[in-house]
Amino acid sequence: MTASSQPNTWIFGCAAAFTSIFFINFCAMVFRCGCASLWSGADIHCNVHMAASRHCPWCAHGLAASVIPWALIVAAQAGISFWPRRMPPAVRLLSALAVFPAMGGLLAAAYGLAAGYWN
Repeated sequence: MTASSQPNTWIFGCAAAFTSIFFINFCAMVFRCGCASLWSGADIHCNVHMAASRHCPWCAHGLAASVIPWALIVAAQAGISFWPRRMPPAVRLLSALAVFPAMGGLLAAAYGLAAGYWN
């Protein structure tokens, strides 16, 4: 690893860690499904555990259904973190962090609309 790639690795690690920690909070905010922070029960109160309710599209099909949007968000963060353009580290970090709600919102909308979650 070269010295010039170390800040990019740090930026990617921070952005991916932030996404990993708060992904379930984002799920709860978008789908209002009952999910909570990882340290507050995670998906224990998610509507997927209630038979007579609509089911959160990110939780309904197990871990695989939520890993896909998480991986797409983290891949976009990697693209920004390691893109070869000259960009100040602070701008690169803020951009990588901003991908989480932006891309997460698009993916959540696609999942929710495809599943008829808001109908």
